[in-house]
Amino acid sequence: MGRARHVGRGGEPQDEQREAFLWQAGHCEGRSQLYAELCRRFAGDPRVGALADGWEGRVPLQILGGLNYLVLGGEASWDDVDAALDEHGEFLRRFVAEQPVQTNEVQRSWVLLPLFLHAVGSADLHVVELGASAGLNLLWDRYRYRYEAGSWGPEDAPLELGGEERGRLPAGPLAERPRVRSRVGIDRAPVDAASEEGARLLRAFVWVGQQERLARLDRALEALRAEPPPLVRADAAEELPNVLAGLPGDGIVLVFQTSLFEYLAEDARERIRETIDTAERDLVFVASGRPRGVPRAWGMRIYRPGGRREFVGHADYHGTWLDYEL
Repeated sequence: MGRARHVGRGGEPQDEQREAFLWQAGHCEGRSQLYAELCRRFAGDPRVGALADGWEGRVPLQILGGLNYLVLGGEASWDDVDAALDEHGEFLRRFVAEQPVQTNEVQRSWVLLPLFLHAVGSADLHVVELGASAGLNLLWDRYRYRYEAGSWGPEDAPLELGGEERGRLPAGPLAERPRVRSRVGIDRAPVDAASEEGARLLRAFVWVGQQERLARLDRALEALRAEPPPLVRADAAEELPNVLAGLPGDGIVLVFQTSLFEYLAEDARERIRETIDTAERDLVFVASGRPRGVPRAWGMRIYRPGGRREFVGHADYHGTWLDYEL
C-alpha cells in the first residue's frame, strides 16, 4: 500500500470511483497485474459503484480483498469476475462496510529492524504496535534477517527476511541485541490468525500473483501460532495512554506503526503524537509517513518525547526495499 488518497469533495460519485480505482491501479502496476487490470475495469463499472457509500481511503483494496476472500473459499473465480459481482454483491457491500484492509505484511519487519536497533540499541524493551492486525510484526525479534553488512536474529528462526538495500546499512546496528520483555498490539479489528477464518482473511489481502508474499505469510502464521502476542481490541489513539500506563517501569518502550496513520483522521494522528511527545518515560516511536520526494514510498522517522524527530530514510510499503540514510 501507499499513502491513503483523498478524493476531492464535491465531485460526482462516478468521478470519485474512477479516480480511486485508477489511483490504485498505478500502485498495483508491477506488483499484481490482475489487480491493475481489474482496477481499470472497475473504474467505470456501476455494479462496483454500488458496493461502497464513498471512496475515501482504501475502498478499492477492500473490494479486491472481498473478491479474493470469495475465491479462496471456492465461492468465486477470477476467471468470471462478472459472476462474482452479480452473485455476491450483498456480501461484497457488507465486506467493504465492515472489514478494514488487513495487510499485516511481515516483510515490513526487514525494514523496521535497522530502525529499531538504531533507536534502542541493546536495551530491554516493551513493544507496542499500533494497528497490529494479527500481530505478525510484533514478533520481529524472532525472525532472521539478511543485510549486506551481516545477519541478525536466531539462526533457527522459522522465517528469514531479506530485501533490496538502496542505501547501504552500516554494520554497527546489527551488533545490537535488544531484549523484548513484553509486547502488545492495539487494533480496532484484530485478526485471530490461529483460526482458519483469520488466516483466510489475511491471505485475502495479499495481492493476487504475489506468491512470495503468500508463502512468507504462511510461514509467519506458523511462527505466530506457536506463541501469539496479546492484542487489544480498541482505538489506538484512545487506548495508547492506557497501554503505556500499564507497562512495567523498567526498560524502553518501543511504539511503532507502518500503515495505521493512512487510515486515521488528522485529529487521531495528532492525539497519538501528543501521547508520544508528552510521555514521561524512556520511549521511542518508529513510524512510516510522508516521503521526501520519493514517489510511492514511505518516509521512515523516529520520534521521541519532547517533539524530537529523526528522518531515517525511505522504504517500500510492502517492505521489499530500504534506503537507509543515516
